[in-house]
Amino acid sequence: MKRVIINAYEIGLVFKRGVYLRMLKTGSHWLFGEEVKVYNINTAFTAPVELNILLQDAALADALHVIDVKETEIVLLYENGLLKQVLTTGRYTFWKNLIEYTFVRADLSKVNITEKIDRATLNHKLVAPFVRSTTVENYEKAVLLIDGKYEITLSHGTYYWWKNDISILVSKIDMRQRQLEINGQEILTKDKAALRLNAWAQYRVDDIEKALLANKDYEKQLYVLFQLALREYIASLGFDELMEKKDALSAFVLDAVGNSAAALGITVTSFGIRDIILPGDVKDIMNQVLVAEKKAQANIIMRREETASTRSLLNTAKLMEDNPMLFKLKEMEYVEKIAEKINNISVSGNGVLIDQLRQLFISK
Repeated sequence: MKRVIINAYEIGLVFKRGVYLRMLKTGSHWLFGEEVKVYNINTAFTAPVELNILLQDAALADALHVIDVKETEIVLLYENGLLKQVLTTGRYTFWKNLIEYTFVRADLSKVNITEKIDRATLNHKLVAPFVRSTTVENYEKAVLLIDGKYEITLSHGTYYWWKNDISILVSKIDMRQRQLEINGQEILTKDKAALRLNAWAQYRVDDIEKALLANKDYEKQLYVLFQLALREYIASLGFDELMEKKDALSAFVLDAVGNSAAALGITVTSFGIRDIILPGDVKDIMNQVLVAEKKAQANIIMRREETASTRSLLNTAKLMEDNPMLFKLKEMEYVEKIAEKINNISVSGNGVLIDQLRQLFISK
């Protein structure tokens, strides 16, 4: 016979020759040829023998939390409201005591998280290995494919799914206005003049399902649409005609591309030509034409000014012919201009020269 004392927050299990007999609670107990194993009820319980044998004791079964976790499940273990452990496949036992245990069971065989688990818990380091997530920015949209099948279109936000063997693909698209560069386009005009064009276009994706699900490489297709529209317009015009109608090119391209771009889920907002690069020989000819045009314009202006000047002189001559006093004033104006350029006048000779100067400067 021996005496066994079970302290507070302890439980003893009595065995005899390896066979479980009974459970001992707090207090002093006498044993006759029996063994006792003492357990701290504030820790998890590990059964010394087959658990199903122990659970046949109703008192012991009532003192334990028994949690069975399947292969496709996890169980979140909370102690007094705090996440302490994630239980994976297996059987777990915990003593019922002053600690408040909460168990949240999650089914990992499905994709969507339908359990009441908050975002902070999903991001917790213990739970994160079982979760996959993606973030769609405010300027983005995304399509969700589950096992290759379209499921839903996602707007901005953060999304979570359970991690399992089911494949998930999230394809995102930037819904903001974007710019497409169309550079180095070598095109022949109707009269076989080779031109190189650099252009640009601005567009945005309006229908993500059309862009990603109904079309492949929508950006490449849009690029080809602009190429074909440019060639269609330029090939229908001669070089000179193209130079005259180049301002209408943008409107033609926008109209030609609009419907086809809508089938791609795209709206084209603007288009423009940045450069038209001419071959070297054509550029020289154009420069010569430009120089000739400018010379002709300069000659016309000079002739116009000469004509106006001659007409002014003719009018002045007619006025002076009809008015002698005006003619005399004009003479004096010329004498004044001449006198401004003369510093000294040396006069030698008889009085005849002085009389001539007097006659020149003094009006009769």
